[in-house]
Amino acid sequence: MHTPNQSPIYLIALGAFALGMASYVTAGLIPMIEASFAVSVAVAAQLVTAFTLAYGLGSPIFVALTPAHRQRAGLLLALGLFVIANAASALAESFTTLMVWRAIAGIGAGVYLAMGIGASAAVSAPERRGKAIAIIMGGMASGVVLGVPLSLLIAEQMGWQAALWLVTVLGLVAFFGLLLKLPALPAATATTLGQKLAILGDGHVLVILLVSLLAAIASLGMYTFIAPLLADPAYGAVRSVTPYLWVWGIGGVLGSFLIGPVVDRIKGPVLTFAIMLILAVSLFALPLSAAFSTWLVMLPIAIWGAVGWALQVPQNNELILARQAQGDGNLAIALNESALYLGSAIGAAAGGFVLLLQMPTWTLAACAGGVAALGALLQIVNLRRLQNNRRTATDQSKQGAVSQSN
Repeated sequence: MHTPNQSPIYLIALGAFALGMASYVTAGLIPMIEASFAVSVAVAAQLVTAFTLAYGLGSPIFVALTPAHRQRAGLLLALGLFVIANAASALAESFTTLMVWRAIAGIGAGVYLAMGIGASAAVSAPERRGKAIAIIMGGMASGVVLGVPLSLLIAEQMGWQAALWLVTVLGLVAFFGLLLKLPALPAATATTLGQKLAILGDGHVLVILLVSLLAAIASLGMYTFIAPLLADPAYGAVRSVTPYLWVWGIGGVLGSFLIGPVVDRIKGPVLTFAIMLILAVSLFALPLSAAFSTWLVMLPIAIWGAVGWALQVPQNNELILARQAQGDGNLAIALNESALYLGSAIGAAAGGFVLLLQMPTWTLAACAGGVAALGALLQIVNLRRLQNNRRTATDQSKQGAVSQSN
Protein backbone atom coordinates (compact mmCIF):
# COMPACT_ATOMS: atom_id res chain seq x y z
CA MET A 1 0.00 0.00 0.00
CA HIS A 2 1.38 3.42 -0.96
CA THR A 3 2.01 5.75 1.98
CA PRO A 4 1.58 9.46 1.17
CA ASN A 5 4.69 11.59 1.57
CA GLN A 6 4.53 13.17 5.02
CA SER A 7 7.29 15.77 4.50
CA PRO A 8 4.89 18.55 3.34
CA ILE A 9 2.92 18.14 6.58
CA TYR A 10 6.02 18.62 8.71
CA LEU A 11 7.06 21.61 6.61
CA ILE A 12 3.62 23.16 7.09
CA ALA A 13 4.04 22.47 10.82
CA LEU A 14 7.40 24.31 10.75
CA GLY A 15 5.61 27.32 9.30
CA ALA A 16 2.98 26.95 12.03
CA PHE A 17 5.81 26.90 14.61
CA ALA A 18 7.01 30.27 13.26
CA LEU A 19 3.42 31.52 13.28
CA GLY A 20 2.99 30.53 16.94
CA MET A 21 6.14 32.45 17.81
CA ALA A 22 5.03 35.54 15.89
CA SER A 23 1.56 35.48 17.48
CA TYR A 24 2.76 35.60 21.08
CA VAL A 25 6.32 36.96 21.11
CA THR A 26 5.31 40.59 20.52
CA ALA A 27 3.78 40.83 23.99
CA GLY A 28 7.16 39.97 25.49
CA LEU A 29 8.96 42.47 23.26
CA ILE A 30 6.77 45.43 24.27
CA PRO A 31 9.21 46.89 26.85
CA MET A 32 12.07 46.84 24.30
CA ILE A 33 9.90 48.30 21.53
CA GLU A 34 8.61 50.96 23.93
CA ALA A 35 12.18 52.09 24.59
CA SER A 36 13.24 51.80 20.94
CA PHE A 37 10.48 54.06 19.56
CA ALA A 38 9.88 56.21 22.66
CA VAL A 39 6.19 55.29 22.91
CA SER A 40 4.10 54.39 25.94
CA VAL A 41 3.36 50.83 26.97
CA ALA A 42 -0.30 51.32 26.04
CA VAL A 43 0.67 52.39 22.53
CA ALA A 44 3.26 49.62 22.09
CA ALA A 45 0.67 47.04 23.17
CA GLN A 46 -1.44 47.96 20.14
CA LEU A 47 1.03 45.96 18.04
CA VAL A 48 -0.57 42.85 19.51
CA THR A 49 -4.02 44.24 18.72
CA ALA A 50 -3.03 45.00 15.11
CA PHE A 51 -1.73 41.45 14.58
CA THR A 52 -4.66 39.67 16.21
CA LEU A 53 -7.39 41.79 14.60
CA ALA A 54 -5.85 41.36 11.15
CA TYR A 55 -5.45 37.63 11.84
CA GLY A 56 -8.97 37.09 13.11
CA LEU A 57 -10.92 39.43 10.83
CA GLY A 58 -8.79 39.64 7.69
CA SER A 59 -7.89 36.00 7.12
CA PRO A 60 -11.45 34.73 6.35
CA ILE A 61 -11.85 37.46 3.73
CA PHE A 62 -8.60 36.60 1.94
CA VAL A 63 -9.26 32.85 2.17
CA ALA A 64 -12.69 33.42 0.60
CA LEU A 65 -11.10 35.42 -2.24
CA THR A 66 -8.48 32.74 -3.04
CA PRO A 67 -9.36 31.08 -6.40
CA ALA A 68 -10.47 27.46 -6.08
CA HIS A 69 -7.75 26.22 -8.46
CA ARG A 70 -4.96 28.18 -6.75
CA GLN A 71 -4.87 26.51 -3.34
CA ARG A 72 -1.14 25.67 -3.47
CA ALA A 73 -0.23 29.12 -4.76
CA GLY A 74 -2.45 30.71 -2.12
CA LEU A 75 -0.71 28.80 0.66
CA LEU A 76 2.75 29.78 -0.58
CA LEU A 77 1.69 33.39 -1.13
CA ALA A 78 0.34 33.63 2.43
CA LEU A 79 3.55 32.18 3.88
CA GLY A 80 5.66 34.46 1.69
CA LEU A 81 3.66 37.48 2.85
CA PHE A 82 4.13 36.38 6.47
CA VAL A 83 7.91 36.07 5.97
CA ILE A 84 8.23 39.44 4.21
CA ALA A 85 6.10 41.17 6.86
CA ASN A 86 8.24 39.85 9.70
CA ALA A 87 11.47 40.86 7.95
CA ALA A 88 10.00 44.32 7.26
CA SER A 89 8.93 44.57 10.91
CA ALA A 90 12.51 43.92 12.01
CA LEU A 91 13.69 46.67 9.63
CA ALA A 92 10.98 49.19 10.54
CA GLU A 93 12.33 52.63 11.41
CA SER A 94 9.08 54.10 12.73
CA PHE A 95 6.40 52.78 15.04
CA THR A 96 3.66 53.41 12.46
CA THR A 97 5.51 51.35 9.86
CA LEU A 98 5.98 48.56 12.41
CA MET A 99 2.25 48.62 13.21
CA VAL A 100 1.33 48.28 9.52
CA TRP A 101 3.70 45.36 8.98
CA ARG A 102 2.42 43.55 12.11
CA ALA A 103 -1.10 43.78 10.69
CA ILE A 104 0.09 42.40 7.33
CA ALA A 105 1.92 39.61 9.17
CA GLY A 106 -1.35 38.79 10.97
CA ILE A 107 -3.23 38.44 7.68
CA GLY A 108 -0.52 36.21 6.23
CA ALA A 109 -0.46 34.08 9.38
CA GLY A 110 -4.23 33.57 9.49
CA VAL A 111 -4.51 32.67 5.80
CA TYR A 112 -1.48 30.36 6.02
CA LEU A 113 -2.80 28.39 9.00
CA ALA A 114 -6.26 27.93 7.49
CA MET A 115 -4.91 26.86 4.10
CA GLY A 116 -2.11 24.84 5.72
CA ILE A 117 -4.60 22.74 7.69
CA GLY A 118 -6.63 22.22 4.51
CA ALA A 119 -3.49 21.27 2.56
CA SER A 120 -2.37 18.80 5.22
CA ALA A 121 -5.77 17.12 5.04
CA ALA A 122 -5.61 17.05 1.23
CA VAL A 123 -2.21 15.30 1.09
CA SER A 124 -3.14 12.76 3.80
CA ALA A 125 -5.09 9.54 3.55
CA PRO A 126 -8.59 9.96 5.07
CA GLU A 127 -7.76 7.66 7.98
CA ARG A 128 -4.69 9.79 8.83
CA ARG A 129 -6.29 13.21 8.43
CA GLY A 130 -6.73 13.78 12.16
CA LYS A 131 -3.08 12.98 12.83
CA ALA A 132 -1.99 15.39 10.09
CA ILE A 133 -4.04 18.24 11.56
CA ALA A 134 -2.66 17.38 15.00
CA ILE A 135 0.90 17.77 13.69
CA ILE A 136 0.08 21.26 12.39
CA MET A 137 -1.56 22.35 15.65
CA GLY A 138 1.27 20.74 17.61
CA GLY A 139 3.73 22.79 15.57
CA MET A 140 1.91 25.99 16.46
CA ALA A 141 1.68 25.02 20.14
CA SER A 142 5.41 24.24 20.17
CA GLY A 143 6.09 27.67 18.67
CA VAL A 144 4.25 29.26 21.58
CA VAL A 145 5.72 27.09 24.34
CA LEU A 146 9.28 26.59 23.09
CA GLY A 147 9.79 29.24 20.41
CA VAL A 148 8.59 32.28 22.33
CA PRO A 149 10.94 31.86 25.34
CA LEU A 150 13.84 31.10 22.97
CA SER A 151 13.17 34.16 20.84
CA LEU A 152 12.80 36.38 23.92
CA LEU A 153 16.12 35.09 25.24
CA ILE A 154 17.75 35.98 21.92
CA ALA A 155 16.04 39.40 21.94
CA GLU A 156 17.46 40.16 25.38
CA GLN A 157 20.97 39.58 24.01
CA MET A 158 20.67 41.01 20.50
CA GLY A 159 17.67 43.36 20.50
CA TRP A 160 13.95 42.92 19.77
CA GLN A 161 14.56 42.73 16.03
CA ALA A 162 16.46 39.44 16.48
CA ALA A 163 13.26 37.69 17.61
CA LEU A 164 11.50 38.69 14.40
CA TRP A 165 14.52 37.68 12.31
CA LEU A 166 14.30 34.21 13.88
CA VAL A 167 10.64 34.01 12.87
CA THR A 168 11.60 35.16 9.37
CA VAL A 169 14.32 32.52 8.95
CA LEU A 170 12.07 29.68 10.12
CA GLY A 171 9.27 30.87 7.83
CA LEU A 172 11.71 31.11 4.94
CA VAL A 173 12.92 27.52 5.47
CA ALA A 174 9.30 26.33 5.49
CA PHE A 175 8.56 28.38 2.35
CA PHE A 176 11.37 26.91 0.24
CA GLY A 177 10.70 23.44 1.61
CA LEU A 178 7.05 23.63 0.57
CA LEU A 179 7.98 25.17 -2.76
CA LEU A 180 9.99 22.01 -3.48
CA LYS A 181 7.97 19.34 -1.67
CA LEU A 182 4.32 20.37 -1.65
CA PRO A 183 2.47 18.61 -4.49
CA ALA A 184 -0.34 20.14 -6.49
CA LEU A 185 -3.45 20.36 -4.32
CA PRO A 186 -6.90 19.27 -5.52
CA ALA A 187 -8.88 22.22 -6.83
CA ALA A 188 -11.74 23.16 -4.56
CA THR A 189 -15.24 23.43 -5.97
CA ALA A 190 -15.47 26.71 -7.88
CA THR A 191 -18.03 28.96 -6.16
CA THR A 192 -18.92 32.62 -6.20
CA LEU A 193 -18.31 34.85 -3.20
CA GLY A 194 -22.04 34.83 -2.54
CA GLN A 195 -22.06 31.04 -2.44
CA LYS A 196 -19.12 31.08 -0.04
CA LEU A 197 -21.01 33.40 2.28
CA ALA A 198 -23.72 30.73 2.43
CA ILE A 199 -21.46 28.91 4.89
CA LEU A 200 -22.83 31.27 7.54
CA GLY A 201 -26.23 29.66 7.00
CA ASP A 202 -24.95 26.14 7.71
CA GLY A 203 -26.32 25.28 11.15
CA HIS A 204 -23.80 22.50 11.74
CA VAL A 205 -20.87 24.83 11.00
CA LEU A 206 -22.30 27.58 13.22
CA VAL A 207 -22.57 25.19 16.16
CA ILE A 208 -18.95 24.11 15.70
CA LEU A 209 -17.86 27.75 15.58
CA LEU A 210 -19.92 28.61 18.66
CA VAL A 211 -18.34 25.76 20.64
CA SER A 212 -14.88 27.01 19.60
CA LEU A 213 -15.87 30.52 20.68
CA LEU A 214 -17.01 29.30 24.12
CA ALA A 215 -13.87 27.19 24.51
CA ALA A 216 -11.68 30.20 23.73
CA ILE A 217 -13.59 32.43 26.16
CA ALA A 218 -13.06 29.83 28.88
CA SER A 219 -9.53 28.59 28.14
CA LEU A 220 -7.70 31.59 26.64
CA GLY A 221 -9.67 34.02 28.77
CA MET A 222 -8.63 32.24 31.97
CA TYR A 223 -5.04 32.05 30.72
CA THR A 224 -4.96 35.85 30.83
CA PHE A 225 -5.79 35.78 34.55
CA ILE A 226 -3.87 32.79 35.85
CA ALA A 227 -1.38 35.14 37.55
CA PRO A 228 -3.98 37.05 39.66
CA LEU A 229 -5.53 33.77 40.77
CA LEU A 230 -2.27 32.15 41.90
CA ALA A 231 -0.98 35.39 43.43
CA ASP A 232 -3.98 35.50 45.77
CA PRO A 233 -2.89 34.54 49.34
CA ALA A 234 -5.85 32.16 49.51
CA TYR A 235 -4.50 30.22 46.52
CA GLY A 236 -0.79 29.97 47.16
CA ALA A 237 0.51 33.57 46.95
CA VAL A 238 2.71 32.48 44.07
CA ARG A 239 5.41 35.06 43.26
CA SER A 240 6.33 33.81 39.78
CA VAL A 241 3.70 32.34 37.50
CA THR A 242 6.26 31.28 34.88
CA PRO A 243 6.54 27.61 35.95
CA TYR A 244 2.76 27.28 35.75
CA LEU A 245 2.67 28.81 32.28
CA TRP A 246 5.30 26.28 31.22
CA VAL A 247 3.18 23.44 32.61
CA TRP A 248 0.14 24.80 30.73
CA GLY A 249 2.15 25.11 27.52
CA ILE A 250 3.79 21.70 27.74
CA GLY A 251 0.37 20.22 28.36
CA GLY A 252 -0.82 22.03 25.22
CA VAL A 253 1.99 20.59 23.08
CA LEU A 254 1.34 17.06 24.34
CA GLY A 255 -2.41 17.43 23.89
CA SER A 256 -2.02 18.74 20.34
CA PHE A 257 0.15 15.83 19.24
CA LEU A 258 -1.53 13.00 21.20
CA ILE A 259 -5.07 13.88 20.07
CA GLY A 260 -4.24 13.02 16.43
CA PRO A 261 -4.61 9.22 16.57
CA VAL A 262 -7.68 9.62 18.80
CA VAL A 263 -9.43 11.84 16.24
CA ASP A 264 -8.99 9.13 13.60
CA ARG A 265 -10.73 6.58 15.88
CA ILE A 266 -13.46 8.49 17.73
CA LYS A 267 -16.16 10.56 16.05
CA GLY A 268 -15.37 14.26 16.19
CA PRO A 269 -18.57 15.49 17.91
CA VAL A 270 -18.23 12.88 20.67
CA LEU A 271 -14.58 13.78 21.20
CA THR A 272 -15.40 17.49 21.30
CA PHE A 273 -18.02 16.88 23.99
CA ALA A 274 -15.52 14.91 26.10
CA ILE A 275 -12.88 17.62 25.72
CA MET A 276 -15.28 20.41 26.69
CA LEU A 277 -16.38 18.42 29.74
CA ILE A 278 -12.77 17.82 30.84
CA LEU A 279 -11.97 21.49 30.22
CA ALA A 280 -14.86 22.56 32.48
CA VAL A 281 -13.81 20.18 35.27
CA SER A 282 -10.15 21.27 35.13
CA LEU A 283 -11.10 24.97 35.30
CA PHE A 284 -13.46 24.39 38.23
CA ALA A 285 -10.64 22.48 39.97
CA LEU A 286 -8.12 25.34 39.71
CA PRO A 287 -9.00 27.28 42.89
CA LEU A 288 -9.77 24.09 44.85
CA SER A 289 -6.40 22.50 44.09
CA ALA A 290 -4.51 25.81 44.46
CA ALA A 291 -5.99 26.31 47.93
CA PHE A 292 -4.71 22.85 48.88
CA SER A 293 -1.23 22.96 47.32
CA THR A 294 0.76 25.05 44.85
CA TRP A 295 2.14 21.78 43.47
CA LEU A 296 -1.22 20.04 43.13
CA VAL A 297 -2.64 22.90 41.03
CA MET A 298 -0.17 22.00 38.28
CA LEU A 299 -2.29 18.92 37.48
CA PRO A 300 -5.49 20.76 36.43
CA ILE A 301 -3.34 23.40 34.71
CA ALA A 302 -1.61 20.71 32.61
CA ILE A 303 -4.96 19.06 31.77
CA TRP A 304 -6.48 22.44 30.93
CA GLY A 305 -3.61 23.23 28.58
CA ALA A 306 -3.76 19.80 26.96
CA VAL A 307 -7.49 19.77 26.19
CA GLY A 308 -7.62 23.48 25.37
CA TRP A 309 -5.09 23.05 22.55
CA ALA A 310 -6.30 19.57 21.54
CA LEU A 311 -9.87 20.75 20.92
CA GLN A 312 -9.07 22.45 17.63
CA VAL A 313 -7.93 19.20 16.00
CA PRO A 314 -11.39 17.53 16.02
CA GLN A 315 -13.05 20.91 15.43
CA ASN A 316 -11.03 21.63 12.28
CA ASN A 317 -11.40 18.05 11.07
CA GLU A 318 -15.17 18.25 11.53
CA LEU A 319 -15.31 21.55 9.61
CA ILE A 320 -13.42 19.99 6.69
CA LEU A 321 -15.82 17.04 6.65
CA ALA A 322 -18.86 19.31 6.90
CA ARG A 323 -17.83 21.53 3.97
CA GLN A 324 -15.74 19.31 1.71
CA ALA A 325 -18.64 18.83 -0.70
CA GLN A 326 -19.01 22.61 -1.03
CA GLY A 327 -15.24 23.09 -1.39
CA ASP A 328 -14.91 25.82 1.25
CA GLY A 329 -13.30 23.90 4.10
CA ASN A 330 -10.43 26.42 4.22
CA LEU A 331 -12.91 29.24 4.75
CA ALA A 332 -14.57 27.28 7.56
CA ILE A 333 -11.19 26.82 9.26
CA ALA A 334 -10.42 30.54 8.87
CA LEU A 335 -13.74 31.36 10.52
CA ASN A 336 -12.87 28.94 13.31
CA GLU A 337 -9.59 30.79 13.89
CA SER A 338 -11.55 34.05 14.00
CA ALA A 339 -13.85 32.53 16.63
CA LEU A 340 -10.82 31.65 18.74
CA TYR A 341 -9.37 35.15 18.61
CA LEU A 342 -12.76 36.72 19.28
CA GLY A 343 -13.28 34.33 22.20
CA SER A 344 -9.88 35.21 23.64
CA ALA A 345 -10.76 38.92 23.50
CA ILE A 346 -14.18 38.35 25.10
CA GLY A 347 -12.66 36.18 27.83
CA ALA A 348 -10.03 38.79 28.65
CA ALA A 349 -12.64 41.55 28.76
CA ALA A 350 -15.02 39.49 30.91
CA GLY A 351 -12.25 38.58 33.34
CA GLY A 352 -11.26 42.22 33.61
CA PHE A 353 -14.88 43.09 34.41
CA VAL A 354 -14.95 40.45 37.15
CA LEU A 355 -11.83 41.99 38.73
CA LEU A 356 -13.27 45.50 38.28
CA LEU A 357 -16.26 44.42 40.39
CA GLN A 358 -13.74 43.29 43.06
CA MET A 359 -15.19 39.81 43.13
CA PRO A 360 -13.13 36.97 44.70
CA THR A 361 -10.48 35.62 42.32
CA TRP A 362 -11.99 32.13 42.44
CA THR A 363 -14.92 33.51 40.44
CA LEU A 364 -12.56 33.86 37.45
CA ALA A 365 -12.08 30.09 37.30
CA ALA A 366 -15.72 29.44 38.18
CA CYS A 367 -16.97 31.65 35.34
CA ALA A 368 -14.50 30.09 32.90
CA GLY A 369 -15.59 26.61 33.95
CA GLY A 370 -19.22 27.61 33.56
CA VAL A 371 -18.61 28.81 30.00
CA ALA A 372 -16.86 25.53 29.17
CA ALA A 373 -19.75 23.59 30.69
CA LEU A 374 -22.14 25.60 28.52
CA GLY A 375 -20.08 24.52 25.50
CA ALA A 376 -20.38 20.89 26.59
CA LEU A 377 -24.17 21.25 26.88
CA LEU A 378 -24.30 22.82 23.43
CA GLN A 379 -22.33 19.89 22.09
CA ILE A 380 -24.91 17.48 23.56
CA VAL A 381 -27.59 19.33 21.61
CA ASN A 382 -25.41 19.08 18.52
CA LEU A 383 -24.93 15.34 19.00
CA ARG A 384 -28.68 14.78 19.31
CA ARG A 385 -29.32 16.86 16.20
CA LEU A 386 -26.77 14.85 14.22
CA GLN A 387 -28.30 11.59 15.43
CA ASN A 388 -31.77 12.76 14.39
CA ASN A 389 -30.43 13.76 10.97
CA ARG A 390 -28.88 10.31 10.53
CA ARG A 391 -32.15 8.60 11.52
CA THR A 392 -34.05 10.77 9.05
CA ALA A 393 -31.57 9.96 6.28
CA THR A 394 -31.79 6.23 7.09
CA ASP A 395 -35.59 6.29 7.08
CA GLN A 396 -35.64 8.11 3.76
CA SER A 397 -33.25 5.60 2.19
CA LYS A 398 -35.41 2.73 3.44
CA GLN A 399 -38.53 4.35 2.03
CA GLY A 400 -36.74 4.86 -1.27
CA ALA A 401 -35.72 1.20 -1.35
CA VAL A 402 -39.30 0.11 -0.65
CA SER A 403 -40.64 2.38 -3.40
CA GLN A 404 -38.16 0.96 -5.92
CA SER A 405 -39.05 -2.63 -5.01
CA ASN A 406 -42.74 -1.88 -5.53
